[in-house]
Amino acid sequence: MLQKSLSKKLLTSVLSVYFLLTFVVTCGQVLAEYVNTKDYIRDELSTLQKTFSRSLTRAIWELNTKQTITTAEGLLAIPMIEGIIVRDDSGEIISQLGRSLDIHKLYNQQLVQEEVILEDAKSGLFGYTFPLIFEFSGRATQVGDVTLFSSREVVFSRIMVSIYFLIGNAMIKTTFLIILFLMAFRKLLTDPLAELTEQLENLELDELEGQHIEIETEEHNELKVMEQSFNKLIDKVVQYRKELEHTQKELIISNEKLDQHNIQLEQDVARKTSNLSQAMMDLQQQKYELEKQKIVLTEEVDLRRSTELELITKQTESQRYIEELSLAQERLLGTEKMAALGGLVAGITHDINTPIGIGVTAISFLQERLNKLENAYTEKTLSPKALEEFINEAKQSTSLLTTNLDRASELIASFKQIAVDQASEAVRTINFKDYTNEVIRSLHPKLKKTSHTIKLECPDDLVLNLPAGAISQIFTNLIMNSLIHGFEGKSNGVMDIKISADDTKLTIDYKDDGNGVTNEQLKKLFDPFFTTKRDEGGSGLGTHIMLNLVKQTLSGSIDATSEPGKGLRYYIQFPKNMAKPLPIFDKYE
Repeated sequence: MLQKSLSKKLLTSVLSVYFLLTFVVTCGQVLAEYVNTKDYIRDELSTLQKTFSRSLTRAIWELNTKQTITTAEGLLAIPMIEGIIVRDDSGEIISQLGRSLDIHKLYNQQLVQEEVILEDAKSGLFGYTFPLIFEFSGRATQVGDVTLFSSREVVFSRIMVSIYFLIGNAMIKTTFLIILFLMAFRKLLTDPLAELTEQLENLELDELEGQHIEIETEEHNELKVMEQSFNKLIDKVVQYRKELEHTQKELIISNEKLDQHNIQLEQDVARKTSNLSQAMMDLQQQKYELEKQKIVLTEEVDLRRSTELELITKQTESQRYIEELSLAQERLLGTEKMAALGGLVAGITHDINTPIGIGVTAISFLQERLNKLENAYTEKTLSPKALEEFINEAKQSTSLLTTNLDRASELIASFKQIAVDQASEAVRTINFKDYTNEVIRSLHPKLKKTSHTIKLECPDDLVLNLPAGAISQIFTNLIMNSLIHGFEGKSNGVMDIKISADDTKLTIDYKDDGNGVTNEQLKKLFDPFFTTKRDEGGSGLGTHIMLNLVKQTLSGSIDATSEPGKGLRYYIQFPKNMAKPLPIFDKYE
């Protein structure tokens, strides 16, 4: 017999949760009703003050103590008022009726200047203190104050009916729910489980064949599934019993055959024992042969040891070759940087020659015109018109000279800073947008021969402590790769550079609308010596240098995405500030 019914345990758990929930909700409703009623009484006290303050004020002003006490008694007769205290302009109590707090302890002898809320949790009293203001001839004078008290008992007396209603409602709903749950559990769970338990207890294990359990229910629920599964289990057990009996019969037959085999094996053992002595002699002969083979193996082991020593020597040499190869790779990377710097020198030299040549021409022209002016002055043939023409030509020449010399100065300053940065890894403070524009300006000799454009988006106030040389090298390689590889066969390409920063990291989003690369080329993009221009003199170190600069020098990450015909995109991230910057000298020195 079951000690504890599953349905009763489940019903107890459900009803316990419901009782707890109902209790919490009812307490919450009672508390809300109490708070609302208390606020309502406070509002009524405020309204009463406005109603009776005029009569109290006039009575105190006219020193009519009897009228003041009468008004106070009238207020105390209101059911919600538990007590009242009226004071004059000196803080003395004129009337104190009903339950109240120690007014002197609260305010001493001072009058309140504005409305004050009072509440004492210990006694349950709460109320307001209002100033009494008398207006005469346009002047306002405070003649005293009045304090009205109500209590917790008043609030409870008002909400008691609501509390009874809430409790009664909860009890009715709980009773109805208990009856409903009892009926539902009895019909759907308790009775079917009891029936199932009884049938299982009455089940004869020795005569399972033909025995099934049946639950009287029309619904195809879990109990029905349990009934079907148990009946299938009984059928399988009966089938397994039949198979077991058949197997036992076969086992008896097998045991008989095994006995016959044992007799035959004994005969075979006797026959094979006679052959064992011959086998022992053969083993002795094999032992002699094994000893000979042992000698041969010992010689082979010695040979292998000498071979191992030779391999160790060759491994040491290979390690030395690897170190030399790494040193050669570092030198090759430095050579690549210097080659890029040499290309920058050649381009900037050509761009500087143009403004300097124009300046030399302007100075020669100005010298010639100055000589003519001097001759005219010496020969006394200088006219105002000739002097005016010389002044105009001198202005044009000096303007042209100033413009071209400024242009040459800008190119030299930009080249000087970029060249110094590319040859150094020193950390210094830079305005990132201005520095990027300087790098782009240094590549102007390459860009001016094409119709390609560069778009730069960067905050104007982005000032960072970084190895400026790494930044210039990265942007130089990005732009040159787009010019050489990305825009091959294209006349109007666009390079879009977007730079953003958060609290800790700087992000460079570089993309072009060039030819792009295939998936196979993209997998090898950062490999050293990989290039699609091998037959045209490409070294294949540009992207590898960028990878080393981003990861090792800037402690960042770089990733690339591309599709053929849709351009190439680089996504670079690294910390905003690397370290404390070194002293910075004027870049024009």
